[in-house]
Amino acid sequence: MIHDIIQGVEHGMRGRRILVSHNQIAEKAIRLLNAHDIDVFFSPPYDPSDVVAKRAADLKIDGLMVRQGRIDEAVISASPNLKVIAKHGVGVDNVDIAAAAKLGIPVLRAMGSNSRAVAEHTIALVLSLIKEILPLDRAVKSGEWPKPTFIGKDFLGATIGLVGYGGIGRETARMAESLGMEVVVYDPFAPDAAEADGFATSDDIDAMLPALDILSIHCPLTAATRDLIDARRLAMMKNSAVLVNTARGGIVNEAALAEALGAGTVAGAALDSFATEPPAADNPLWAFNTLIATPHIGGVTYGSADAMAIIAAHHIISVLDGNAPDERSIARPTELSA
Repeated sequence: MIHDIIQGVEHGMRGRRILVSHNQIAEKAIRLLNAHDIDVFFSPPYDPSDVVAKRAADLKIDGLMVRQGRIDEAVISASPNLKVIAKHGVGVDNVDIAAAAKLGIPVLRAMGSNSRAVAEHTIALVLSLIKEILPLDRAVKSGEWPKPTFIGKDFLGATIGLVGYGGIGRETARMAESLGMEVVVYDPFAPDAAEADGFATSDDIDAMLPALDILSIHCPLTAATRDLIDARRLAMMKNSAVLVNTARGGIVNEAALAEALGAGTVAGAALDSFATEPPAADNPLWAFNTLIATPHIGGVTYGSADAMAIIAAHHIISVLDGNAPDERSIARPTELSA
């Protein structure tokens, strides 16, 4: 277990305290927080909520910076001093926003901090699937030589459908277009944004799916988007199409996806997030060499890690200094609760 102190001496500490639900953040952010009389403590990633709650209570924290693990009502209510929760990133499905709102504690997102990084990861996964990189790699390493019979697919002219057009969706659309792909966007909450950027849109996801070569997910996990891509919608896709999810697990029904891959209903999939993280070692998806799995690191690059930590630190400093939380960054229960 990490016993958590960065800067300062464990006995006789003064100043305000925050807990990070991870074992590290960018040094720049730590220095920034320390310069504002805020001491930084850590809780290992994916610690059980009761362990995190006890640490928060023992430290009597003033702020919480969330990276990984479930931040439930027990954690949020553990310290009577808690005034702000800042997400090291933009997805807040691991935070009980309703519980925070009930206690009057704002949950603030690091908006725009990792859009470019996640979009890059999305495009890398798309190209790996289209070019069948992993199956070819495995074939060659196992002694096969599929060159005489292999015919690859083009991404020039391929149609990519994006579900969600926030910062990440916008960056992904621009990259896909630059590679020669045709982009179509489904986002009922921002119906005009994609058109304003020159991209085609659809107001009906069911109508969009049959025409796609690539389906890429970029929406938050909410009650409305949980299992959005289920067996019925997977069956609407071309059997040559591929699916990429760099958003949140739970948006794509994993059991249905495993069945679709097994039946050849879709040609391949790449997931950077899962309904349960880390996923089980016996996840049925692991049986398919047409599946690429990465450990929810699409937004984790040197640049984005610095940006996420620094933006989150600024949110914490501002609220603890008595300022109103940034309205544009607040996660609200009515918008995001899953």
